[in-house]
Amino acid sequence: MYYKSMDMNKKNRGALPMLQLTFPLAMEQIFRVLVSTADTLMLSGYDNSAAAGVAVTAQYVFFLNLIFSVIATGCSIVLSQYIGAQKHKEELNHIAQASAVMMVLISIVLTVAVIFGTGPILSLYDLEPDVRSSATTYFVIFGGICCFFNAFSLLQGSILRTYGYTKEAMITSIVANIINVLGNAISIYGWFGLPVTGVAGVAWSSGISMIVSFFMFIYYIKRRRDVQFSLKKILNVPIQSYRKVLSVGIPTAGESLSYNISQILIMKMITGLGTNAIAAQNYTQTVMRFVFAIAISIGNATQIKAGYLVGSKQSDVAYKKVIKYQLIATACSTSLVILANIFKNPIISLFPNIPELREYMKILFTCSIYIEIGRTLNLVYVGALKGAGDIKFPVFYGIFSMWGIMVLGSWIFGIKLGFGLAAFYLSIGTDETTRGIVMLFRWKSKRWKKHALV
Repeated sequence: MYYKSMDMNKKNRGALPMLQLTFPLAMEQIFRVLVSTADTLMLSGYDNSAAAGVAVTAQYVFFLNLIFSVIATGCSIVLSQYIGAQKHKEELNHIAQASAVMMVLISIVLTVAVIFGTGPILSLYDLEPDVRSSATTYFVIFGGICCFFNAFSLLQGSILRTYGYTKEAMITSIVANIINVLGNAISIYGWFGLPVTGVAGVAWSSGISMIVSFFMFIYYIKRRRDVQFSLKKILNVPIQSYRKVLSVGIPTAGESLSYNISQILIMKMITGLGTNAIAAQNYTQTVMRFVFAIAISIGNATQIKAGYLVGSKQSDVAYKKVIKYQLIATACSTSLVILANIFKNPIISLFPNIPELREYMKILFTCSIYIEIGRTLNLVYVGALKGAGDIKFPVFYGIFSMWGIMVLGSWIFGIKLGFGLAAFYLSIGTDETTRGIVMLFRWKSKRWKKHALV
């Protein structure tokens, strides 16, 4: 990698059309949902023990990605404001370099930890031998041996998106996911006369997809001359570059960790309602992922745009545009979730013909209207606030809300008062909606202006 010309860095990225940022992000999200669904179905059809073993390690893979996201998110938010402020190419490069150094060090530590720590970790679980063997094989290969490529691909993709090259990131993600599915098919079904390698093959196909992503990202970063990411003098990066990335990334990762722990706890409460309740929640969430993929994409694009505009001292422009983006996002999500409800009977008919399960799903589809409208409000304004550098308020209020409203409300109304599965969804919707309203008022207060990073 090498330094690029300074003139290329003078692009007015704040003027990038929102659709140019959002559409590739949305396609990437939707494709990931499709591939994730295919992965689950393929592995479960192959061997229940293998599927169970991979499922056991899923939470640990998530925690690895959460650690990586500390760096990737911090890098993205700081870079977006620096780009908007048209900082010198050396300052932009320092942020990318600091992030790269931290990612390399973290991936080395985690590789060693996974390879030597998987056995002791799994010994804490009461697993059948086949399940334990599958879990160990998958996690050591994908979580350990391929750790560096997984981590660095996340960082490279984040950098490309921040520079506005979401199309390149989308193409890379689609290619990697196709390789992953094809590798799974070969490993499980023995396509092209190749041997069936089971879980080991599935793990390597996931790892190879990350290796391909790594090299594709290198190609795109070199091709886009304005992307500042050089390995020259990488060990001479000022300490403040590391501090800036971590000051943004750590709180954001803390919020993600808190949210996922709260979701685990809610799922544990739902398990007390029976198998059909668990299945209904899982199936409904699978369908609704296609709805909130749009909101997530607009929220991510809003974060990037807010960073550009705040960095370039166009806070008043950012203020107006974010409100416009929120209205568009709400219109899209509302239309999609209502459409899903109009066709909910044909959609639900795709799932097992169990009367209780289908009745649960009908209720949850209706409750999802409340959730998705509130979720959109929340995602867009939280993205805008973080992009503007206002990190702590949305993070700390978010943690308070998800535990004080979502988890507590689920326990009181769903368990103690016995209102059942609908109460869980209404509590989730109330958390999303009230949080979104609070973030809306935070945005309107313009207090975020004083938190700019440049």
